[in-house]
Amino acid sequence: MRRHLNTLSAVALACLAGLAQAAQPAPAPQNWQQGLSRTDLVHQDLGTADREVIQARVDFAPGVTSPRHAHPGVEVAYVVSGTFEYQLEGRDPVTLKAGDSLFIPAGVAHIARNIGTDKGSELATYIVKKGEPLLILKQ
Repeated sequence: MRRHLNTLSAVALACLAGLAQAAQPAPAPQNWQQGLSRTDLVHQDLGTADREVIQARVDFAPGVTSPRHAHPGVEVAYVVSGTFEYQLEGRDPVTLKAGDSLFIPAGVAHIARNIGTDKGSELATYIVKKGEPLLILKQ
């Protein structure tokens, strides 16, 4: 009887420990300053008086959303890995997975969110005006 009681006690403790772990909140998504990184790959003059091309790999931690922003030229975003939701001003959200791409017109405010559970990466190619900031934060 005592051995049976000890076994029941051990099972009850294991169940409670499992419930305590399950009750732990999921880690909060990192903010964009900590969960986003950009690696510039190409920065080249296009041979015109006012345009250049910049290509960068942008890595997002899970759950991270970029700030709302725009660029002084067009962007082509190609998803290298992960799953992203892009919200362009005035359009319905679109979900892209690895191998998908999206054209973002010049000056259009947008956000990108890693909706996957792993790190996500995009290859961003910008054709922008020389001498202007690449990214303009929007409210």
